[in-house]
Amino acid sequence: MVRVLFERLILFACVVLALSFSVPGSMTSPNLKSFATADKRLPSQDENDDHPIYVSITEINHNPSVKSLEIACKIFTEDLEAVLARAYGTKVDFFHPKDSAAAGKLITDYISKHLVISVDGKKVKPVLIGFEREVDAVWSYFEVTGVPVAPKTVNILNDLLYDSFKQQINLMHVTVGGKRKSTKVDYPDANASFSF
Repeated sequence: MVRVLFERLILFACVVLALSFSVPGSMTSPNLKSFATADKRLPSQDENDDHPIYVSITEINHNPSVKSLEIACKIFTEDLEAVLARAYGTKVDFFHPKDSAAAGKLITDYISKHLVISVDGKKVKPVLIGFEREVDAVWSYFEVTGVPVAPKTVNILNDLLYDSFKQQINLMHVTVGGKRKSTKVDYPDANASFSF
């Protein structure tokens, strides 16, 4: 538990440092899998919690060659398991999954309710491509097909994990036409807008 806390503190420090050195809306990254997620629990939620830092990271990329939006969300495994257990009343174990299809349905349902994306004023419906556990986090991959033209605006309502963790931080990175823009929302704010 101390190792996990230390890793999360290092991750949070790196995210804060990266945000402090970048121009708002223009943070760059070498690749999609270089980010992690988390949230921040208030002491009032669980004063004995050894896991005080949380941040979720969402990457959205327009891929003109296949006319789609590619979406990746990274959330710490224990946080996602806890949120899904609270929301659906069923235990999900991403370390030893018994039914990947059922876990995929829960991820799809939860994320589709808490990550709402509109492209040029029209709401889109991401379809789950798959998910994977990476060390202590779960990557969920989605795709929106039929986006032939580079979007001019991408609006996002992102309240992932807000229903379980107060003062949640959600980082978002959107890439369209080779231009990458970034922002964050803090609980209770959930709306972000990107123009290209």
